[in-house]
Amino acid sequence: MTAPRPAATAVPGRRRRWARVLAVLAVFGPGLIAANAGNDAGGIVTYASAGSQFAYRTLFLMVLVTVALIVVQEMCSRLGVYTGEGLGGLIREQFSVRASFVAMLLLLVANAGLTVSEFAGVGAAMQIFGVSPKISVPIAAVFVWVLTVLGTYSRAERLFLILTLAFLAYPIAAFLGHPDWKQVATNLAWPHFSASHAFLVLAVALIGTTITPYMQFYAASACVDKHLTPAEYPSERLDAVTGAISSNVISVFIIIATAAAIGGSGPLQTAGDAAEALRPVAGPAAPALFGVGLLGASLLAASVVPLSTSYAVADAIGTVRSVTSTFREARIFYGLFTVQVVIGAAVALAPGNLVTMIINAQVLNGVITPMLLVYVLILANRSSVLGAAKNSPVFKTVATICIGVVGLLSFVVLVETVFGLS
Repeated sequence: MTAPRPAATAVPGRRRRWARVLAVLAVFGPGLIAANAGNDAGGIVTYASAGSQFAYRTLFLMVLVTVALIVVQEMCSRLGVYTGEGLGGLIREQFSVRASFVAMLLLLVANAGLTVSEFAGVGAAMQIFGVSPKISVPIAAVFVWVLTVLGTYSRAERLFLILTLAFLAYPIAAFLGHPDWKQVATNLAWPHFSASHAFLVLAVALIGTTITPYMQFYAASACVDKHLTPAEYPSERLDAVTGAISSNVISVFIIIATAAAIGGSGPLQTAGDAAEALRPVAGPAAPALFGVGLLGASLLAASVVPLSTSYAVADAIGTVRSVTSTFREARIFYGLFTVQVVIGAAVALAPGNLVTMIINAQVLNGVITPMLLVYVLILANRSSVLGAAKNSPVFKTVATICIGVVGLLSFVVLVETVFGLS
């Protein structure tokens, strides 16, 4: 009669274990989404250009950037969980009016550049299918605005995400492309940098497209929106770290696949060139596969990037900030979104190479990123903000070094560019 008892007691034990697993999975999302948002149109094109122009030379840099992304994502997520506020609100509370204005201005400029790159991505993607950017970009701008302002964007978002699954073909393409794995390993383990201005510019572009400011603002706000508590933070920290690593693994495979296909051929000229890396997987359909993925990523980010600016600025000035509100209720929020979409689409239609335009936007982002990360570092170091959860001395040192190196690299490129030292 007593024999079944061990099995009976084991059942609740298994249930508790499953409950713990489900609790961990429940908080997953903000870190994974924020980090993988970097694989948008600008990210895909920049990583592909790195493989095309410098083959495997940027791989070690991607290892360093991954470490920096983990550090930054962790700090932003921790700030959101422990304070219950987004970065915009924290900056408003913890810094002077002038410093807060500078932060919001930097975010606005960085995101404006990214919005341009997303619409340029739409144009580049549709060129693969023979559609002129003069047609595709305006239609995309109206499409994104209507979906977002009328509150139907969440439905279309699923479609855009499905389209971006095309880029999961890159890891397969990397293996089928038969890269020189010895070179891949040595470039991952040891720097093989070039001292040229072109390499430094691309390095800043890689930083700008990987550690994108809007991703960090999103990461903190998403933790707030999910009402995560400090007790749940260990799971969210795992989410942030996992997201940073997984997104950059895909990025590394994009570089490897492109390097194996067209490495050393120089900078990318068209989206069709980048599609060559997918030929081992899709054969003649490679351009179409790449075009579909690029279109989905561009449309997704063309809404998310300007929305993140609207959220941050509205949060900083304390006004209504919600896509569930009407235009009349949130005029500043929607007005700022509208201005960004209009300007982004208009600039994307300017004469010039669309791929070059996309990469230049990532360089601009790379220059601005370390300035905004200083705010994040200061917030995460303050006991008045995080209490006992503030940065430990070791973490503070690592974070300072990461942001300092990123800032120094951006400063060097800026000086070289301004004074024509290249």
